[in-house]
Amino acid sequence: MALTPPAVDVRDLHVRYGDVHAVRGLTFEVHPNSVTAVLGRNGAGKTSTIDVCEGYRRASSGSVKVLGLDPITDGAQLRARVGVMLQDGGIYGSSKALPMLGHIAAFYANPLPIDDLAERLELTQISATYRRMSGGEKQRLALACAIIGRPELVFLDEPSAGMDPQSRRTTWELIEQLRADGATIVLTTHLLDEAERLADHVVIIDKGQLKTQGSVADLTEGSPAITFRADPNLPLNTLQERLPAAVSASEVAPGQYRVDGSSDSVVISLVGAWCSEVNVVPRMLSTGAARLEDVFLGLTDEEVAS
Repeated sequence: MALTPPAVDVRDLHVRYGDVHAVRGLTFEVHPNSVTAVLGRNGAGKTSTIDVCEGYRRASSGSVKVLGLDPITDGAQLRARVGVMLQDGGIYGSSKALPMLGHIAAFYANPLPIDDLAERLELTQISATYRRMSGGEKQRLALACAIIGRPELVFLDEPSAGMDPQSRRTTWELIEQLRADGATIVLTTHLLDEAERLADHVVIIDKGQLKTQGSVADLTEGSPAITFRADPNLPLNTLQERLPAAVSASEVAPGQYRVDGSSDSVVISLVGAWCSEVNVVPRMLSTGAARLEDVFLGLTDEEVAS
């Protein structure tokens, strides 16, 4: 039986801006009917990569195929099949929510019911023009415009940025419904809990290069760990001195600590006693398998961009 081709196929992608080499040999696939999260700090090359996939930018070298087509030369064929949600822009500043959504829907032969989608994303209550909307309102309208045409593939840039918790939950449920209905979703996000909940596949890039990829379960499996937050720059050497030889302590980001190799009661007690000695109260302490945040922080630079 023939294998199903990837919905997005990125091969040895390079993107340069003059002397700046933003993307350096990136290769990954997006499988049909899945959610793929592309993660990285600001400046990691996420936007440049997605811009090439969306047909907004040419690759310096390498290749990108979207639904088997070239996103630039075959752009006219892809427009009816691909939805794009930009984090900022793409909507007229003087537009109001419902007229704008109706305008976009008119380009498609079989759009989603406008009233139902507007109600679900709470667009019917927005009276302001786009330029005067809150960040969360702009995001909800941009999401609606991206999916109104029932696209086979959707690119979502920070889909829940600026939203309140209820709107974020609604957005997550809508993305899950899109996947259940057969769509393929590629999203970028700085919210690692968002990626952990939604993604079937995670791609982590840093300085334009692939650091790792796989399912959340694959990326977070491994040795047990203890994680906690406290004041930054604590004297970890004094903790390391008392830990068993196979256990290591590190500050993966300012104020975010990780003890790898064991999460048994003996090590937990040692960590607790050390915290007492250095006069700190550990916050958000957890034990067990690594979280996606731990993996991300361990693979990228020390500070996560906001």
